[in-house]
Amino acid sequence: MNEQEKAVKPHRKWPKIRNISIAVLVVALAVFIGFRFYFPYGEGVKTGQLNFVVRKGVIFKTFEGKLIQTGFWTNQPGKIQSNQFDFSIADKKIADSLMRAGGQMVELHYVEYFGALPWRGHSKYVVNSIVNITPVLGNEAQALPPVEAVTPAPASPVEGAAAIQ
Repeated sequence: MNEQEKAVKPHRKWPKIRNISIAVLVVALAVFIGFRFYFPYGEGVKTGQLNFVVRKGVIFKTFEGKLIQTGFWTNQPGKIQSNQFDFSIADKKIADSLMRAGGQMVELHYVEYFGALPWRGHSKYVVNSIVNITPVLGNEAQALPPVEAVTPAPASPVEGAAAIQ
């Protein structure tokens, strides 16, 4: 083997190493994307009063909804807010049924993913079935007795001065 052939052989290794490295990176990226966006992380049922269901989006029109659950929670000390569940809906039939059930108590089965996809919805929670819809009873406004306006009597300057002392 002469010196020219020895000089050429090491250069043949680099394209092979580069191609293997690119293939490994592509496979790793595909596994990451598949796991993050298509692998169901969790699933369950949430119950609450359906606030709204809307169809929105600029390029991908998706169905989004909000469920108001009972109770309150806080993520900061001294603040309280209602417990809300934001979700996306993948099936148009489910979205149409929920649009007609606004304000009612609903039980929704959902699947949780690690991330959201634009064509699947804005939320990582995707509702895939309706378990139950229960009408809310007693939504009538209760009549309260009228409140009388109470205006304090003007205090005389002498009484005010006596109260300060």
